[in-house]
Amino acid sequence: MGRRRHAALRERTVPLSDRWQVAGQDHISAAGRIGGRGMSFAVDGLRDRDRRGSVCPVTDVLAGGPHPAHSTVNGSPFPPIAEYGFLSDCEVCALVAPSGNVEWMCLPRMDGPSIFAAALDRGAGSFRLGPADVTVPAGRRYLPGTMVLETTWATPGGWAVVRDVLLVGPWRHQSRRFDGHQRAPVDHAADRVLLRTVRCLNGFIDFALECEPAFDYGRQRGTWRHSGDGYGEAEALLGDQPQFRLTTDLNLGFEGPRAIARRRLRAGQQVFCALSWGDGVPPEAFADAHERLAGTADFWHQWISRGAFPDHPWREYLARSALTLKGLIYAPTGALMAAATSSLPETPGGERNYDYRYTWLRDSTFMLWGLYTLGFDREADDFFYFITDLAEQDADLQIMYGIGGERELTEEVLDHLSGYEGARPVRIGNGAWDQRQHDVWGVLLDSVYLHTRSRDRLDERRWPMLARQVEAAIAHWRDPDQGLWEVRGPARHFTASKVLCWVAADRGAKLALLRGDADHAAAWREAADEMHADICANGTDDRGVFCQHYGTTALDASALLIPLLGFLPPDDPRVRATVLAIADELTEDELVLRYRVEETDDGFSGEEGSFTICSFWLVSALTEIGEVDRARALCEKLLSYASPLSLYAEEIDAHSGRQLGNFPQAFSHLALINAVMHLIREDERRSGGALSAGPDLHAATAAGPDQTARSRP
Repeated sequence: MGRRRHAALRERTVPLSDRWQVAGQDHISAAGRIGGRGMSFAVDGLRDRDRRGSVCPVTDVLAGGPHPAHSTVNGSPFPPIAEYGFLSDCEVCALVAPSGNVEWMCLPRMDGPSIFAAALDRGAGSFRLGPADVTVPAGRRYLPGTMVLETTWATPGGWAVVRDVLLVGPWRHQSRRFDGHQRAPVDHAADRVLLRTVRCLNGFIDFALECEPAFDYGRQRGTWRHSGDGYGEAEALLGDQPQFRLTTDLNLGFEGPRAIARRRLRAGQQVFCALSWGDGVPPEAFADAHERLAGTADFWHQWISRGAFPDHPWREYLARSALTLKGLIYAPTGALMAAATSSLPETPGGERNYDYRYTWLRDSTFMLWGLYTLGFDREADDFFYFITDLAEQDADLQIMYGIGGERELTEEVLDHLSGYEGARPVRIGNGAWDQRQHDVWGVLLDSVYLHTRSRDRLDERRWPMLARQVEAAIAHWRDPDQGLWEVRGPARHFTASKVLCWVAADRGAKLALLRGDADHAAAWREAADEMHADICANGTDDRGVFCQHYGTTALDASALLIPLLGFLPPDDPRVRATVLAIADELTEDELVLRYRVEETDDGFSGEEGSFTICSFWLVSALTEIGEVDRARALCEKLLSYASPLSLYAEEIDAHSGRQLGNFPQAFSHLALINAVMHLIREDERRSGGALSAGPDLHAATAAGPDQTARSRP
């Protein structure tokens, strides 16, 4: 970073820092450590900087001041997005930096206000457990088949292992119902405990615990008090109300808003700390902590063992994607969050920063296809019931909802946060919630069709709701909308939106035939044929390539859905021309852009990276049209861009390979499953072996009672 950018970051963190110093929260010891990133400084130096006008020396240093004690990538105080580890108990999730710092966590559920948000501002709360003088680990991994994150540390004095996990235990809500739990209870539930354990392997290591929450996205600061008789239990308070508890076999002390502990661990010694909230019960000793960590690992092993994974070298990518999707599902309702975070930037230092902690209907088709294909029917069913419950409650479908079914998701700008590497504004809520997008009817009907094919029956209770959605698509397909990408520019006749209106009518006609309703089947087939003809007549350019919207020659990656949704067969010349045009003209270093920003008025300025989902869509589409070698080469390239923990954000910078946007991103992992399964099935066909386990629901989306629908001109 240059000096100008350092200065800009310091200036942007002033509002938050100012709020904290006015509150009297400038308690720092002579050898204080800040925010868990191992930065030490002299009190006299801080006082000098304070006299020179810095509002808060702590945030000033963390924002990239001249005295960091440890080197960082490009001088940034933030870790690369791809290096975060993702934890989940299916109610709450957390991001853990390589340094051992928890830098994103919200309570009491995934979309709640943050208690740790250092990922968006280095002064917005963090919780570090790690060596006192080392911040770069020797290695990190998930325990195979689990969501238990293991970090190995090497210091000049010795080696140690830290394991982080959000505990899952036996269902315990027997005496009273848990408010908000809409789906059928299962055998396990979140324990509401973040557990961290340490074991010194050899030699000795000085370990440090530092927990400094900043409630409500850094807007409110807490205080600490001991609870119990000793030094191992403490409560974080906001006013006089406890927010969470910290339990450990270390000795806790307080430095203003921070709880700290220090201990030299020698070979064989073990310690733990547990952050608990609500009715969560923390472990009382290390033996209990170890047992509960093992129980949580068993839960994840049992869950992943239900899956039907092909015996293939890419199996681990499928398994980690499945675990990530499970971690992004809010178990009480079955809703799938688009991503675990808010406002991680799509453009470095840019304004394309959004809150993705909501559920989008557009994800539903790929979600159900992916989970049913891999054998996770229960999660697929729960998500299906979540979205169809919403559709039954109100005929006017939205494009997105809160994970508890909330409809109003008002967007708010948090000016007091500096943003990840200075990317502002930081937003919570999402202003797209009340946009008109015509894809909603198609993705809902396709989801019902997938669910029906997986069950070989149609739920009659849902039929009136489905009929309303088909009629809505037929009534509005001629109207412009904001498109699949939720552009904030003018409404257009987006080709993909009209294709998904066709999907609504097509799947509606097939479902009507399944229930013996010939009248509706005929009427909806006629409407589907009209849409099909209009799209083919107006959605292509002179080359026969499907374009972004009517009246333009601009390309859009959403056209890759045309063969994947069965609108036209893969051998149709227009499909082949479209797929190859996108592969050749809408890519940077072979990675696919959503669209060219200079050709699309999306309401924002600046560039954006390649969209990971679109690149995986291209893999699937290339496989469909027979370009298998090209598809495999692109898939191998995309898999090489996975994070060290096999996770994906929303975008990849085609020039640097850096991951951008909210993290981890459900849509990226859903598209990975689709693309990898396309290639695995193709490999199996070529080898003449048995096809991999799991229903081929991708083929089912294009098949149905009227097989001719796929090839209509």
